Amino acid sequence: MATRTFLDFEQPIAELETKINELRYVQTESAVDISAEIDQLSKKSLQLTKDIYSELSPWQVTKIARHPERPYTLDYVGELFTDFIELHGDRHFADDLSMVGGLARFQGQPCVVIGHQKGRDTKERTARNFGMTKPEGYRKALRLMKTAEKFKLPVFTFVDTPGAYPGIDAEERGQSEAIGRNIYEMAQLEVPIICTIIGEGGSGGALAISVADQVLMLQYAVYSVISPEGCASILWKSAERAQDAADALGITAHRLKALGLVDKIVNEPVGGAHRDTQQMAVLLRRALVDAVRQVSDLKPRELLDRRYERLQSYGRFHNTRADKP
Repeated sequence: MATRTFLDFEQPIAELETKINELRYVQTESAVDISAEIDQLSKKSLQLTKDIYSELSPWQVTKIARHPERPYTLDYVGELFTDFIELHGDRHFADDLSMVGGLARFQGQPCVVIGHQKGRDTKERTARNFGMTKPEGYRKALRLMKTAEKFKLPVFTFVDTPGAYPGIDAEERGQSEAIGRNIYEMAQLEVPIICTIIGEGGSGGALAISVADQVLMLQYAVYSVISPEGCASILWKSAERAQDAADALGITAHRLKALGLVDKIVNEPVGGAHRDTQQMAVLLRRALVDAVRQVSDLKPRELLDRRYERLQSYGRFHNTRADKP
């Protein structure tokens, strides 16, 4: 069996899983039937997982969103779409491998798919810059969106980035302009846009491909103006208070759904999407089909008006001005 990576708060689960694997090994090497004991421990492990995952803190959810075995954009492309043809380059500078995209079919209908892509091993993570996109990546995404608009194809975006790359070379090539341009153009794109937050949705790096008609968010994904570590470094001058920042930021799916920033929460399998990628794909497919159905019949002007109203509805406040005596 493949070795699973367990997070710090999952150690009780890890201990049970180790015992189960040891018993399975004994079962194959011995004539003694211990399947009943294995089944009992498996049920116990499942219940323990449910109990732990029912009381997660925002910081623990952040760790799940960053889990190294969590499905990435290309994993979902392989499960949900057919006839995918990846397109490369921004036609200005280079091809950023942290942003992937191309033409595909969803439920038999042609579409454009765009998303952040992290790496599985050290070599790939370096090549894809750990999912932190540079200006050429956002310009590539915009080029694909414009192609979708030209041929009247719906756009599916998948967000999974700790944030846009903050390096000096990215700033020299206009990082903020590229992000701002994408947000501006997406607000006016005359085709349906369906966005799904599948892991980390960090800062402007996420916003650059998440202006959409329908925003979905996986149960254990996070979506925030800044990472908890970045917030803690600014407010308390120490990244060690990231847990406090995560609690204050309101980055979890249920919190964001309550604020009206996401339209639908897509439930994950017990233990997170990485525990059963295929089941996660089934659940996400259903949600995407429903999201497409809600916007596919809208005319371009209706789409734009609806998108504008959506953006204008963001943000809530309380008037604290004291009444005049």
